[in-house]
Amino acid sequence: MNQSSLPETIRVLPVVVIRNPEDTIPTLQALEEGGIPAAEITFRTPCAAEAIRLGVRHFPRMYIGAGTVINAAQAQQALEAGAAFLVSPGLSAEVAEIARQAGVLYLPGCATPTEIMQAIGLGITTVKFFPANVYGGLAAIKALSAPFPQVRFLPTGGVDFDNLREFLDCGCIAAVGGSFMMKGDIRQNCRRILEVLK
Repeated sequence: MNQSSLPETIRVLPVVVIRNPEDTIPTLQALEEGGIPAAEITFRTPCAAEAIRLGVRHFPRMYIGAGTVINAAQAQQALEAGAAFLVSPGLSAEVAEIARQAGVLYLPGCATPTEIMQAIGLGITTVKFFPANVYGGLAAIKALSAPFPQVRFLPTGGVDFDNLREFLDCGCIAAVGGSFMMKGDIRQNCRRILEVLK
């Protein structure tokens, strides 16, 4: 797999917040059984590394990575736990370097031309666009893609069932991220997403 981009099969990347380690297996099982075998487990909670470790061990076919990685220490923790990719709300040169050395995908948050240029300078061609709804949504992504045709975007924040198809129909969007499928019945939500993706 090219470590500079998401696997082609991943079009929706669930943002998963695990507050108790014992929630890890049922949560990831619901995603996998619902048909979305991917999870960005966020470092917003103290048990994130443990949740990633559990997920990687029990769901070897899932694409499991770490989100909200904001410094080198978290990046190292995530990789030691087995994370397949790293995601940040902003751009961190130190996290980018750790990911590069480990050969894993790094998706930094970039919302301005300057940040995108910095990412390109670090060899990154897929960036997270967050929070998408605050920074202009699909219109902003289309505008940014004109001067940066080599860049693909992962919009997160404000993506939901109503606009999912519209985002994914845009050629410069690699996938969408979000927690909208984590509310309520996860399996049912995932199946609903798969219907939209058809």
